[in-house]
Amino acid sequence: MTTQNKVINLIKQKIANSEVFVENLKGDDHLQVTVISPAFNGLSLVKQHQLVYSALKQELASEAIHALALKTETPN
Repeated sequence: MTTQNKVINLIKQKIANSEVFVENLKGDDHLQVTVISPAFNGLSLVKQHQLVYSALKQELASEAIHALALKTETPN
């Protein structure tokens, strides 16, 4: 099990100056995560998602996060 705050902190450590929003979809292991960051400028959607997945690598591998719906954006 992982907490919303832990997910937010892990992503913010990996992706500086990011805004992170986490919503539990079904229990604590099915999450919807939205990340807004200037670090995504010029990156493809796949590269943006890979960056977030790398921040959550351990939680995904251990299945502390079983399902992840991910949305990434650049700031306006």
